[in-house]
Amino acid sequence: MVDEILRLKRERGAVILAHNYQLPEVQDVADFVGDSLELSIKAAEVGAKLIVFCGVDFMAEQAAVINDSATVLHPDPDARCPMAAMISVDDIRRARKLFPRAPVVIYVNSPAVVKAEADYVVTSANAVDVVKALESDVVIFGPDRHLAEYVAEKTGKIVVPVPPNGHCPVHIRFRADEVRILKSLYRDAVFIAHPECPAEIRSLAGFVGSTSQMIRFVKGCDSCRQVIVGTEIGIIHRLAKENPDKVFIPASTSAICTDMKRITLEKVYRSLRDGVYRVEVPREIAERVKRAIENTFRVLGREPPWLRR
Repeated sequence: MVDEILRLKRERGAVILAHNYQLPEVQDVADFVGDSLELSIKAAEVGAKLIVFCGVDFMAEQAAVINDSATVLHPDPDARCPMAAMISVDDIRRARKLFPRAPVVIYVNSPAVVKAEADYVVTSANAVDVVKALESDVVIFGPDRHLAEYVAEKTGKIVVPVPPNGHCPVHIRFRADEVRILKSLYRDAVFIAHPECPAEIRSLAGFVGSTSQMIRFVKGCDSCRQVIVGTEIGIIHRLAKENPDKVFIPASTSAICTDMKRITLEKVYRSLRDGVYRVEVPREIAERVKRAIENTFRVLGREPPWLRR
């Protein structure tokens, strides 16, 4: 199956992108593994014309928005992000009426139609820096309330979560008592956590960051011989692969995103063989999303990669 995927990839001139939470065997056939927006930008930088995105729905949409001249395939359109489904366009419009002067900052883990309503689109890696750079002391933020809370802690601003209880079903599975037990068993271990985790879990962490930030932190931490991992367990495959001398312990063995795991080698093969399933975002929506992402880059003092070409 792997040989057939690699053969078809060469024949079709395709680029396979896999999120850090994908099955190990899917990560291993990918050209690039990383965070969702990071992957879409990487595809743009290499000028990919055919992209197979192994991730959940909003990620494939994002790739189609940024790589508007490419064909983007999603191996399983039923692989959907539950958190992204928690926010709607009406949620954003209602919030704007309540806080008319507040900028709308939308987490990349959202549908394209929602991101099209945003002033800025952020990742878990840059959300704090973007909100900190905005002049407004009040910000509308969606859909993850835990990330909104984390951004408020780090910036001192009023961050209004929209919807009020948006969350990642995986990151709320961690239990503080279980983390404490693991920390007592592995006394030399550092606990790393994703900002989508509740505050009680984040408070126990030695490092809080996005998946790519976690990977960089572990790689650069010479004293981190044992690491307790507070995010979806799929990331441990990459962590162990890149740090064979370190031990990785999942903070919870139930931290599994079943939607991420829907994509298998067989589905990647079928996607390449049959050209399924094509992801298309209406041009007007895509242009508005791209504009919001460009606003984010400019706030951070950087030029969007697609404008450098």
